[in-house]
Amino acid sequence: MEISLHAGADEISESDWAGLDNGGDPFASRAFLAIAERVGASGTAMAWQAQHIALRDQGRLLGLLPLYLRTHSFGDFSRDWNWPGAWRQAGLPYYPKLVSGIPYTPSPGPRLLVRQGADRRDMAPVLVKAAQALAGNAGASSWQCLFVEEDDRALLAAAGLLMRRGVQFHWFNRGFADFDDFLAGFTSAKRKKLKRERRAVSESGLRLEVRHGDEIDGALWQTIHRQYRNTFIRYGNHPAFPAEFFPQVAHQLGRQVVVFLALAGDTPMASAICYRDSETLYGRHWGTEIGIPGLHFELCNYQGIEYCIRHGLRRFEPGAQGEHKLARGFEPVPTWSGFWIADPGMRRAVADFIAREDAAMQDYEAETADRLPFRRNDRLAAQDSNQ
Repeated sequence: MEISLHAGADEISESDWAGLDNGGDPFASRAFLAIAERVGASGTAMAWQAQHIALRDQGRLLGLLPLYLRTHSFGDFSRDWNWPGAWRQAGLPYYPKLVSGIPYTPSPGPRLLVRQGADRRDMAPVLVKAAQALAGNAGASSWQCLFVEEDDRALLAAAGLLMRRGVQFHWFNRGFADFDDFLAGFTSAKRKKLKRERRAVSESGLRLEVRHGDEIDGALWQTIHRQYRNTFIRYGNHPAFPAEFFPQVAHQLGRQVVVFLALAGDTPMASAICYRDSETLYGRHWGTEIGIPGLHFELCNYQGIEYCIRHGLRRFEPGAQGEHKLARGFEPVPTWSGFWIADPGMRRAVADFIAREDAAMQDYEAETADRLPFRRNDRLAAQDSNQ
C-alpha cells in the first residue's frame, strides 16, 4: 500500500470516489468538495489548501482522508478562537494547522473514507497515521478531524486524538404521520404558539414550494444566491459560496439538493438551501428579501420537518447553534471532533481544557433537553432514545 497527497478533489477520479463508502453524505462527495475548490469557495486564497490523503494498493484506491492545510480558522467551526493566543504565549506558532472537515459545513459525517468492501479496521488507522505524519512534516500545530461520526470516535481516541464534545440541535422522525402528529407531543401552550407562528406566514399571502436541484434553472439560482449573499452580508457574515457554486453542485447532486421557497405570485422572495441523503435532511443557507414574522422558522425548520415526514427521512440536521430550535422540537445531541496536538506541552494544556469544558457541555446538553416543548413523558422518551 502507498500514500499519496492530492492538491484537489478533482485529482481523484469519479470512479475511484464512487467506490468509497461515504454513506451517501452529500458533503463527503467529490462533487461538493471539488466544485467548492474549483470555484474558489475553498481554495488557497481562502486558506483551504487541499492535501487530500489517498491510500492505494497497486493503483486501486482503498481509502481517502479529505484534508486541508489552513492558515486561519474561518469557516471550519473548530471552536479554537483562543488557541492561537495560547500557542503564542508559549512561544509557538499555531498556524498552519491541518483540518479534516467540510468547508463552511459543521455537519457530522464520514471523514475516514474507505473503499466499499474493505476492512475499515485495517484501512482507517493507516489514514490516521498518514495525517499525523503530514502534520509533523508540514510543521503544523495540530491535525483536527472535525464533526466525526460515532464509528470513528473510538478509533481516533485510540490513535491519540483528544475528543472534544459539542452540542447541536437535531430533529428526529419517530414515525410521525404528519406535522400535526408531531405537534401532538407538545404541551398545549407550546403547540398553540407554534401554530400561531405558522399561521402568520400562511396569512401573509406567500406561496411555499419545494424544489430539488434538478428542478431549478439558472435564473432561479441567481435569485436564490442573491438572497443568500445579501442576507449574509446584512448580518456581517461572509457569503463563502459564489454564484456558480450552487447550480454546479445541483447539476451533480440532483435531488440531493433541496430548496424551500416562499413566493409572492411567481416571484421568489425567500429561500432555504438544504441537502439530503437517504436518511437525513441537512439545512444550510437562508436568504430573504422581505421581513415576514416567522418566515425564517417556516422555511428553515417547519418545511424541513414536513419534508422529512413526507419522504420518510429519520433526521433533520439544520446546522450549528441556535437554541431557538429547542422550542420547535429540535433536540440537543452531542457532536465530536478529534484534535491531535504536535507539541507535548500544548497537548497537556488542551487535554486539561477539554476535560473541564466537557463537564460544562454535558450540563448544557442536559439543561437544554429540559427546555424541550414536549410533554414530560414525551420529553423523557426523547432523551432516552438519544442516549
